[in-house]
Amino acid sequence: MELHTVWFILIAVLWTGYFFLEGFDFGIGVLTKLLARDERERRVLINTIGPVWDGNEVWLITAGGATFAAFPEWYATLFSGFYLPLLVILLCLIVRGVAFEYRGKRDDARWKRNWEHAVFWTSLLPAFLWGVAFANFARGVKIGPHMEYTGTLLDLLNPYALLGGLVTLSLFTLHGAVFASLKTLGGIRDRARTMATTLGLPTAVFALAFLIWTQIDNGNLKSLPAAILSGAALLSALVANARRRDGWAFAWSGIAIAALTAMFFLALFPNVLPSTLNDSWGLTVDNASSTPYTLRIMTWAAAIGTPLVICYQGWTYWVFRKRIGTQHIPGPAQADRAHQSAKPESARPESTEPESAEPESVKPRSAEPESHQSQ
Repeated sequence: MELHTVWFILIAVLWTGYFFLEGFDFGIGVLTKLLARDERERRVLINTIGPVWDGNEVWLITAGGATFAAFPEWYATLFSGFYLPLLVILLCLIVRGVAFEYRGKRDDARWKRNWEHAVFWTSLLPAFLWGVAFANFARGVKIGPHMEYTGTLLDLLNPYALLGGLVTLSLFTLHGAVFASLKTLGGIRDRARTMATTLGLPTAVFALAFLIWTQIDNGNLKSLPAAILSGAALLSALVANARRRDGWAFAWSGIAIAALTAMFFLALFPNVLPSTLNDSWGLTVDNASSTPYTLRIMTWAAAIGTPLVICYQGWTYWVFRKRIGTQHIPGPAQADRAHQSAKPESARPESTEPESAEPESVKPRSAEPESHQSQ
């Protein structure tokens, strides 16, 4: 197997890992508005991904860096043609990270509400736009003879791509719901299961229509098994959720996402970005790849670094594996007491009551027995 083919597979694996992990991050962000009923429940949902969301985005950075180094022509054409959608995605990811950190910095309802809106929209938009982008990858775009995108933004918003966006949005939200049922306790856990069931029908309809459309227009025999696996895994996730098997539901929804991503790349190969104007103008693993020397250096770096990243992330998920409920979130009174106890002695306010206001004794002196006086 040639190195450019190896790196096409590795990039597919990186994108698969990113969508598997970041998918439930996006889902949780959307569900903060749809599932949580009060401030403490929103904090529960955000805390389920608090220790891991930034580590999950490492997969995106690695996938982008690998694409730039291994297939520079693919990277250049991709970012010039998809400039606006990718810019919106990157801005959303930046604002989303800020929203997670700044939301709890002030005890003000309006402040928190504004950042909660930011979390919702910066989770919903990328979840939709990634589907639009990858659907266009599989369908092909207007690439000219010089490996440059010649279409417009409206060309990217075609019906097939919009359906792909609905698939990823609904699937990521479902993935987030089963993750919430896996990581939470009490009423929010029950509502997360109900939400997953509610999302099941539209997600299945969107996914089935998209998988069939992909196989008819852009698919091949290599991508067909992945399409079948994605649909079967989605149905298995819904069955496991109905049976209250949270772990299996999460695993199956993740497999559905992984198989969907694999279908995209299998439908592409050996192309990396097909041209709808002329088949010979499209980008392939041959004409878009770096030199063999560059690919060899990258292979050694990936062989050393990738296992370390996987081990570190696995350890993180193991450490933060326990469920969380509203009983683990302090209420306003508890938070005030904790804040006061955290202050140094010099910062605490002195008592405003005069010293004479303290009672000397519970019983009046006249009530003491005479035998004590004689002694």
